[in-house]
Order: sequence, then structure tokens, then C-alpha cells
Amino acid sequence: MSSLLRIVAIFSKELIQLRRDKMTFGMVVMIPLIQLMLFGYAINTNIRHIPVGVVDYSNTGLSRVLIQTISATQVVKFTARYGDVQQAEAAIASADIRAVLVIPADVSQRLVRHQTVGFGSPPASDEETSRPVAQWIVDGSDTMIAGAIKSLRAMPLAELLSKPANRQTPTFEVALLYNPEQRTAVNVVPGLVAVILTMTMIMFTSAAIVRERERGNMEMLITTPVRSIELMIGKIIPYMFIGVLQVGIILGLGKLVFNVPVAGSLWQLAAATLLFISASLTLGLVISTFAKNQLQTMQMTLFILLPSILLSGFMFPYDGMPEAAQYIAEALPATHYMRLIRGVVLRDVEIINMTFDVYWLALFTLAGLTVASLRFRKSLD
Repeated sequence: MSSLLRIVAIFSKELIQLRRDKMTFGMVVMIPLIQLMLFGYAINTNIRHIPVGVVDYSNTGLSRVLIQTISATQVVKFTARYGDVQQAEAAIASADIRAVLVIPADVSQRLVRHQTVGFGSPPASDEETSRPVAQWIVDGSDTMIAGAIKSLRAMPLAELLSKPANRQTPTFEVALLYNPEQRTAVNVVPGLVAVILTMTMIMFTSAAIVRERERGNMEMLITTPVRSIELMIGKIIPYMFIGVLQVGIILGLGKLVFNVPVAGSLWQLAAATLLFISASLTLGLVISTFAKNQLQTMQMTLFILLPSILLSGFMFPYDGMPEAAQYIAEALPATHYMRLIRGVVLRDVEIINMTFDVYWLALFTLAGLTVASLRFRKSLD
């Protein structure tokens, strides 16, 4: 009986502590709620409204009807028009669009040949009957996006044809850039760099200020002439070297084991990576100034990591997410670095052509350092 009373006493004490620890109690409620919303609402493998462009060499009423017919499937969404294929491929490389539809000048003749030969007409040659109506040029680095657009390859065009189509001839030709073999590792390895850096960089610095407080070093820091911003910068610099080492390990093993080459410049990759490492480290510092102990830092870190990984485009295509989820994703550094590293590693893009992502990471770093410095000074007061 006395043992039971002691257990009840400990149980009551833990409940009181949990009630007083509002951060822990909040995480108990928020973490399952966030996961439910992410997986039930934001994560969508049924991809719709993929941003694509069009190069219309025909520029006729028939070509415009063809574009409208494709748009009606809701698989793609035409967001831009380009004068030639070179401009469109540059837009694919910089991730402005994910694919481009190239409509040839003789699209009307191709549609006629696409119909079943009959009614006493002379048979067409094999070369003529095998020509598709138009061509898709697709960013093949994302296998899910490529798979969604490849599903349009045999799309029926009943609205445009007076007779049934020749089913032996595909409606569209599909050309895959950057990953024609559709190997998953090509897309996963660069994305894994972003995921691992997000996890490690935030975890390293999220406990930085709390650890100083728990070890009793805070009083010593108060008496030194070190300013808040100097302390914040000094905290993140050592971990930048660790982040660079991790990138080298992942990409090196990716090349050695999975044959995933780095198509772009290493200097471009280094610049993008240092920007992202700085942003992630400052985010960890901000968490550290809010947390009161290391348990809270772990809880808050997990609170950030879940949406960072799931909404960044690593596992599920960004273009398949609802608009509200995309707004959240745009606020997270991992989303912008995911675009940058895949652009540099897979598509040989210069980061100057992805200025929005570069500017966002730079501004996020400056804002994070400012907030962390102000929060640290406030805690000293």
C-alpha cells in the first residue's frame, strides 16, 4: 500500500511539472497536429498544376485549342510562353518551369496523320504515321514530376480529331533532361544534403545558449566585453566547417557509390551551401534564445524539422502541394537550398540565375542573427 502511495505521489509531481512546463505541453499537442496536417493536407502524391511553358511555332487556332485541351487535364498549368526551345530549356534549368511543350509549325498536318488511315485514302509512310503531334521537354531530375508528364504521352485528342487516333503512335514525344534514365538516386542524393544539413546545423546551435546557461558559463560571458552579435557569429563559425565536411562526404559517396556527378561549378555549390548553413545555424540560435533547457530545444527543433523536411520538396514535389503549404515552405531555408543544390549539381545552373533563393537565404541569415542578438541581450537584462 505504501508503495502504491509513493507511485501516486511521483505521478502527481510529474503532472504538476508537465502543467507548469507550457512548452512541453504545447509540443505534446502541436507535434501530432502538425503531422496530421502535413500528411493529410499538404502532402499530395497526386500531382496537379505543374508549372510548364510552351513554345508554339505554329501559333494557330489549332495550337491554342491543343494547349487548352492539355490544360483541361489539370496535370499541368501553362505559366509562360517562349520564343524558342533554348529560352525554354534555360527556364527549366533555373527551375522557373518544370517542362515545356514544343508545338511544331506543321501541327495541323501531324494531327491529320495521327488519325487512323481509312476511307479509301492511300496509306501513309511509316515515318509519317510515327510522328507525334508535339514534344514535351521535361526536367527529369524529379522522377515524380517526370512521371506525371509522361502520363500525357498517350493523351487522347478526340476533340481535335474527326476520326479515331492511330493508337500505335504516341500523341506526344517526351524528352527527359538531366536524368534520362530516371534513376531515383540522382534526385535523392543532392536533396539528402539539404536534409542532413537542416537536421545537424539546427540541432548543433539550438542548444548553444542553453548549454552555456546550464554549465554556469553565462555569468562569465556577461562580464566579458563580447557583444551579443559577436557571440552569435562566433557560435556559428565552427559549425560551418562541419557542414562543409558533411556536404563533401555525401556528394563524394554519391559519386562513388551511386554515380551521381556534380554537373555545376564547385564554387557555385560552395556559395549556395555556405548561405544555407549560415541560415540554418542562425535559426538554431534563435531557438536557443527562446528555450529554457535542452529538452525544450529538442522539442522546438523537432517542431521545425518536420515541415522543413516534408515541405522542402525532398520527398514530395513542391508543385503538388496546396498553395497554403507552399507559403509555409517558402518561409523555410531548406526549400530554397533544395532548389539551389539540385540546380547546381544536376542542371549546372549558376546561382545568379536563382537570385530569389539566394536573397532569401541571405536575408534569413541577417534576420536570424539580429533576432538572436536582441533576444540574448534581453535575457541578460
